[in-house]
Amino acid sequence: MSVLTGWRAALRIARRDALRAKGRSALVVAMIALPVLGVTAADVTYRSSTPTVAENLTAKMGSADAVFSSTGIGPVPLEQMPDASTWGTPDDGPEIPSEDEREPVDVPATFPKGSRYLTEQSVPAVVTTRHGVANTEIVELRTSDPAVRGRLDLVDGAYPHGEGEVVATEHFLESAGLGIGSRTTLRGPEQTYTITGSVELPGELAKSALYADPGAVLAPWKAAADRDEKVVPPYPGDMTWLVRGPAGAGVSWPDVLKANGKGVVVLSRQVALDPPPDSEVPLLAHQDVSSFGDSSSELSAALVTVVAMAVLEIVLLAGPAFAVGARRSRRQLGLVGTCGGDRGQVRAVVLSGGLVLGAVGAVAGVAAGIGLTVLFRPMIEGWRGSRFGELDIRPWELLGIAVIGLVTGILAALAPAIVAGRQSVLESLTGRRGTRRSSRVLPVVGCVALAGGVAVAVYGGTTGDTRFVAGGSVVAELGVLACIPVIVGFLGRLGARLPLSPRMALRDAARNRGRTAPAVAAVMAAVAGTVAIATYTTSVMAEHDYDRMRSLTPGTVALVASEATAVDQLPLARTAAEQNLPVSGGRADIGRVWAGSDCTVYYEEENSCGTLELVKPTGKGHSCPLQGAGAKKLAESLSADEHKKLMSSPACVDEYITAQALSTGDSNIAVGDASLLRSYVKLDDPAAAEALAAGTPVLLNPAYAQDGQVTLKAVHTYNERDKENRKLHPGKARTTTDRLKVYVAPAKYAATPGIRMILPQRTADRLGLHTAAYGSVYTVTHTPTDAEQQAVAAAFTQAGNGVYLQSETQTETRDEDVVLLILALFAGVVTLGAAAITTGLAKADAEADLTTLSAVGAPPGVRRSLSGFQCVVVALTGVLLGTAAGVVPAVALRLVDLREAMEMMRAQPMDSAYTPIVMPWETIGLLALVVPVLAGLLAAAFAGSRLALARRAG
Repeated sequence: MSVLTGWRAALRIARRDALRAKGRSALVVAMIALPVLGVTAADVTYRSSTPTVAENLTAKMGSADAVFSSTGIGPVPLEQMPDASTWGTPDDGPEIPSEDEREPVDVPATFPKGSRYLTEQSVPAVVTTRHGVANTEIVELRTSDPAVRGRLDLVDGAYPHGEGEVVATEHFLESAGLGIGSRTTLRGPEQTYTITGSVELPGELAKSALYADPGAVLAPWKAAADRDEKVVPPYPGDMTWLVRGPAGAGVSWPDVLKANGKGVVVLSRQVALDPPPDSEVPLLAHQDVSSFGDSSSELSAALVTVVAMAVLEIVLLAGPAFAVGARRSRRQLGLVGTCGGDRGQVRAVVLSGGLVLGAVGAVAGVAAGIGLTVLFRPMIEGWRGSRFGELDIRPWELLGIAVIGLVTGILAALAPAIVAGRQSVLESLTGRRGTRRSSRVLPVVGCVALAGGVAVAVYGGTTGDTRFVAGGSVVAELGVLACIPVIVGFLGRLGARLPLSPRMALRDAARNRGRTAPAVAAVMAAVAGTVAIATYTTSVMAEHDYDRMRSLTPGTVALVASEATAVDQLPLARTAAEQNLPVSGGRADIGRVWAGSDCTVYYEEENSCGTLELVKPTGKGHSCPLQGAGAKKLAESLSADEHKKLMSSPACVDEYITAQALSTGDSNIAVGDASLLRSYVKLDDPAAAEALAAGTPVLLNPAYAQDGQVTLKAVHTYNERDKENRKLHPGKARTTTDRLKVYVAPAKYAATPGIRMILPQRTADRLGLHTAAYGSVYTVTHTPTDAEQQAVAAAFTQAGNGVYLQSETQTETRDEDVVLLILALFAGVVTLGAAAITTGLAKADAEADLTTLSAVGAPPGVRRSLSGFQCVVVALTGVLLGTAAGVVPAVALRLVDLREAMEMMRAQPMDSAYTPIVMPWETIGLLALVVPVLAGLLAAAFAGSRLALARRAG
């Protein structure tokens, strides 16, 4: 028999065997197709979502040839890069004039002859919505012109024509509760517009804006402001020009250089797609273009690592499934031997199964990956915030992915083929199995690889080399894989005191390590990758949350008067807030305090208002050691934890916390009572409340206190026009310094945004200080929605538009949460599949044992519970080992981040070096509790409880 004929027969047997065992074949195909599907979907999504230069240009200029814009420095010659990413003035050019002396640039005069153009100009505005009013942007651009296509596309309705019509982006319509045909009014000039259509910007799907024809908004708005002084005039942004050059000519590089000579920057499609040589770019002659490091080697290392781990994953998953097939087909393979087939031909039959199922899985995976990408394309585009240019399918890349899947299927069948070829014909025909002792060398090698891999990964983390991190992590995981047979064998000793089914499941797993270990390894590999990414992502999210500057305390909103004359509007604003916001507690009012004339009123004249300063003592516990002389030297000796402790100390905490919604003065002294402590500061302390009631200030930052007292320095300087406040301190300006006994709050309240000390009203009066209402604070059940904020804004506008709402914006974690969920689902599916494979193999192996159980009178439910516990053993063991293995690369990568953060901190001591490692307990809990239990229940549900007794062979 020739080689070709032998393989043809083997392939025919493998095809028939695959059709005969449809369930097992489907499982193997699914295990091979799942990674192929994921890689295919990732490849197509990446290629389609990464815009080309041409697609980027279309998103910026539509179908126009160029975008012309003025730099704002006047008609001063400049030089630019071909893609307009950088521009500057030549060294030997004229000086840039001051803002008062800058002349406007006649941009249209720089267009090539025969060009036509569109103008674009935006202006911030307040418009009415279904819920109230909202801040948005109105853009004057002739959206109906074909030159805009690709930059802005009509989704529904019609383009605007002339005055009184606008189109809106879908994001604006959704947040405003409006639709096509709705009317919206521009507050101020009170111009009303009809929304004729909805549009989207393919490159900015989340943009919220209205679009009108040129002259439909700005001109009537300016006219209304000229007629009525109460109408605030518009403050539009810079105008840009979308230019179409002469037919067939476009806008060339000489045209760009000519425009540069008049002070105009040009982004030309023709130049960006076919840039001139560096010798023709004047800017390159004056500027050093530094070459960035080539990261191709790191990218290649990462790619090889991912591919190797994916192949290993499929082999570990599908290998036991082929072993199931070989065990179930051992009589058939024995018959091949009796008919004269040698061991090579027996191996060929099993390998042909890998070839057949690998081919089907690869093709199915590629097809499903493309189909799922097309199906979920709108969702992916929504997550990214931009449309795909076009579905970019690269046949050679997909062919390579399919070939990897096919080869992996063959590799998965290799070990079962070798085992099947070694079996004697007698063992195959009688169903007997020989015994083979476990290797004693492999666990030792595994322990060495585990220790060495961890050491290499940690070394890579501390030195900042991600290649060592990737390589060490893979070696460590392979070391754990080598130790799995010993770990599985140890599990058998744990079942001595357990009930029958779990005891048999543990002992069966230990006795048949050849099928248990690969399945546990498959689960471990999938869970390790999931835990690694989830741990790193969760840690980065925790770091960003720590670094975020909060403008308000959590769960609060503030109503603030924008100027001193708007205080009278606060009562109506409070009523509107209490009616429209999710208020959960009482109101706490805040007042301002100042000395001399109010600087928020008399700010235009120099030295015409007073100052009030809370003097900070010097010395240890008062001065921040991370600022001033010796700070860098101290930073070099600090660890990350020591630096974090210093940064969180009262002495340093308000040296870097600058983001705040409450602006009660330079010293952050607020006038209030105990309600402000409870609702905003979150300090529920009866002693502090009693102190305020008794006229004693409450100091939130202990660094300003010395011996329980603070120093308050007031400079009573008055403006000549401030007759009313001067009555309190007639005569010349004077300076007073008072020592006040204070109640010092615990150190953790030093980071309260916007308030350093709460001063009782009667104490301010006693000190001769001036006070006025500033706003109110409310506790809320959730961050106000767009609709709630728009309703409140409408009421504020009716009250006089002098009060505004401040709320803490929530950090956007939706994308990270989706990633963690997808990872958990992927690992869960792999765990269920591996557990199912193991259960099937155990069922094939243990037919004789189950027959014996039935013969000795075991209840029918034992068979179900045994299958369930076999699944639980595999799933739980793999999840726990995978969690431990996945922590290694995550920790190593965080060490890389820590090294970079420490370098930045030592250069700038006030920069945070906090680099936490946070475990994703929700993901781990889902994998360690839910998935094993689900696997056990499914295995028990689908396992037959009845068994037909048969005579045992031999």
